[in-house]
Amino acid sequence: MTISLLRELPELKIVVVHPPDEEGDALVSHLRRVGCMVSMAWPMPAAVPPNVDVLFLLVEGESRQATEALLKSMPRPEPTVIAIVNYEDPTTLQLVLESAAFAVVQKPIKPFGLLAHLVTARSLWAERQAMLKENRKLRRKITSDQAMSRAKTILMASKGISEGEAYQAIRAQAMAKRLSMEQIASSIINMETLLHPSP
Repeated sequence: MTISLLRELPELKIVVVHPPDEEGDALVSHLRRVGCMVSMAWPMPAAVPPNVDVLFLLVEGESRQATEALLKSMPRPEPTVIAIVNYEDPTTLQLVLESAAFAVVQKPIKPFGLLAHLVTARSLWAERQAMLKENRKLRRKITSDQAMSRAKTILMASKGISEGEAYQAIRAQAMAKRLSMEQIASSIINMETLLHPSP
């Protein structure tokens, strides 16, 4: 996993949201030295540019409104956010949590440790994306199972057949019409709703 993350560095599109001062320039230079494609954005943009993989974001309490607007503009999937902080006051820490940052870089920014932060953040981000994907898959399965169960119940009640026979009836319809069983189940539920609307 670590080797593949290191190999992806030259392909990473990174945006550094930080003033173009000595620290900001040093951060950009160091990221470029390790092979990343980096651009700097300041003042804080209203939206995250498209196709960004990693966002190094300066988080300051006095910039709360601009930071919140930027975070709301996040595309899907969201880029890997690495927060840059100057102070550890409650307001800043709250913004860090709201940013869903996968790593935090403390100012003054030092080159040592940046690569470790970047690789760790990308690893955590990849794990989260995999979990979200699995979660969506499970939700779809639950929804499908619920629809199938309801469709079978409707057929059993309307035709006086067993659960197994209801299942076979749905399966036969799916094969005959070259549709998925889930689509047939949804059709049965929709027809039942039309014929017997809820009061």
